[in-house]
Amino acid sequence: MASSQNKIVSLPTLKRAVRSLKKQGKTIAFTNGCFDILHFGHVSYLEKAKKVDRILIVGLNSDRSVRRIKGSKRPILPQKQRAGVLAALSCVDFVVIFSQESPQRLIQEVQPDVLIKGADWRGKNVVGSDTVESTGGKVEFIHYLPGLSTTNVIETILNKCRKS
Repeated sequence: MASSQNKIVSLPTLKRAVRSLKKQGKTIAFTNGCFDILHFGHVSYLEKAKKVDRILIVGLNSDRSVRRIKGSKRPILPQKQRAGVLAALSCVDFVVIFSQESPQRLIQEVQPDVLIKGADWRGKNVVGSDTVESTGGKVEFIHYLPGLSTTNVIETILNKCRKS
């Protein structure tokens, strides 16, 4: 078995792997996020996204893009550590870091068969859905576990520190 660090790839490497995997008839699934402090909600979501015979790619927001999205106090963990933790999960096949706020360009480059988002995105404009659907792919929504978010984890830690 390859080292989990081998799952963290550049976009050109990922594109070559995706081409080869598609020739083998594999279904390419893609999701993305900051994954700042990995928690049970993230793991549950990623395990549900994997499914049998799927290759799961996680697009990981770079430190710079997380700061633009979440503010100057985030991320808590740097991108190399976040990528390493994601890559260590058996349900994740590839991790690719992207620096834009939106994964649109990455989705266009990868051309996944399935785009996966949390159920909280249902009925909203999902970035990349047009690209995926235009090639016959689909968008899938996965149920989110209520109350499990990195923001909630941070708040819980801060509240416990205040009480001690």
